[in-house]
Amino acid sequence: MDPVVLARIQFAANITFHILFPAISIALAWVLLFFKWQGSRTGNPAWRDAYQFWVKIFALTFALGVVTGITMSFQFGTNWPGFMQTVGNIAGPLLAAEVLTAFFLEATFLGIMLFGANRVSNRVHTLATALVAIGTTLSAFWILVLNSWMQTPVGFEMINGQAHATDWLAILFNPSFPYRFTHMLLASGLTVAFLIAGLSAYRYLRGERSAGLMVSLKTGIALAALLIPLQIVVGDLHGLNTLKHQPAKLAAMEGIWQTQRGVDAVLFAIPDSQAKTNHFEIAIPKLASLYLTHDWNGEVSGLDAFEGKHPPVGPVFWAFRIMVGVGLLMLAVAWVAAWYWRKQQGLPTWIARVLVGMTFSGWVALVAGWYVTEVGRQPYLVYGVLTTAQAASTVPATQISLSLAMYLSLYLCLGFAYVKVLFYLAGKAGRQATEPATAGKPAYQ
Repeated sequence: MDPVVLARIQFAANITFHILFPAISIALAWVLLFFKWQGSRTGNPAWRDAYQFWVKIFALTFALGVVTGITMSFQFGTNWPGFMQTVGNIAGPLLAAEVLTAFFLEATFLGIMLFGANRVSNRVHTLATALVAIGTTLSAFWILVLNSWMQTPVGFEMINGQAHATDWLAILFNPSFPYRFTHMLLASGLTVAFLIAGLSAYRYLRGERSAGLMVSLKTGIALAALLIPLQIVVGDLHGLNTLKHQPAKLAAMEGIWQTQRGVDAVLFAIPDSQAKTNHFEIAIPKLASLYLTHDWNGEVSGLDAFEGKHPPVGPVFWAFRIMVGVGLLMLAVAWVAAWYWRKQQGLPTWIARVLVGMTFSGWVALVAGWYVTEVGRQPYLVYGVLTTAQAASTVPATQISLSLAMYLSLYLCLGFAYVKVLFYLAGKAGRQATEPATAGKPAYQ
């Protein structure tokens, strides 16, 4: 296989596995801060129990996020040396800022957050939790600044084949960053909401009705029901931004082959890149023009306008529909669960089972959306500036294949172990909740 394709698959495997864990740690840190604040405000030990359970999940997730993130940094030098050679003057400072302002902040106060509940004052422990939450969000900020700049590069000039910053504010707040950052934070929130709801529903189905479980379950359902409508709105705004700055990606997402007016919204089709058409198409007439241009007969550029410079259509087309489909399923499940909870302060067995099945639905939508973003940028690594082929190394295909096989084997084992541990911890918490209370249990800090 082409070494460039193999290098792309390897990096895709790394980022796919890595992004699963920051997606949880970003929002879960804020949920833990909410649990902590509620416990301090009300004095209800249920919030302490919720915090103590989910802080274990956070610690495990944070550790895997750090480990999987390290491997990606090595690939900049091994598989993609042209990236740093061309845009290192911009990417380097942004990555350094992420380490100095975000990772160090998280790492410094994580120990107090995990082990200091009974060793420092309640105020200091709450502050440590808040600083870890701020650190995770700052980390997302810097990474998404760089990723968004790669999608919509501004504020630089090319000198002797290298990018040099001319306006750091323009780089930081590039045209797609506000939409991408908000979209990612909401995606993180939804991922955590369904994780909390799903694991809590698992404990609920096993007969547990502890106060700590019930506040966790309620929080997960309420968070999901609140965030999914916001995500739909932000996603639409992000799509309009993509139409403006990356029209080739938008055309692939929508399956639009020819530039035309009154474009249909394709619900289902099998894109054919050779014939440049869609087979078995199911579409709503003119709807795409309406939501993209706010005009039933608005013109939308098709893939024919970007011949040779548009992404592979199939992966982008299907990833977009998986993301949207899972999002709509999230909306239905969250609102039905919220309705039942409000009505009877509990859940029927069938909806609890659905929530367990949706435990990792946020991961599915997140990865699909990430594929839309990253595959949709092809053939560029930095849109309009640096192609993927130009940045690739000369490492032989056999070496990349070997390391790729090792990565995939390791990630499959780690992923299975992570999910297994989550459900083990949930089952263990349920068993402990049904046991008689023991004397000397530490008071809530």
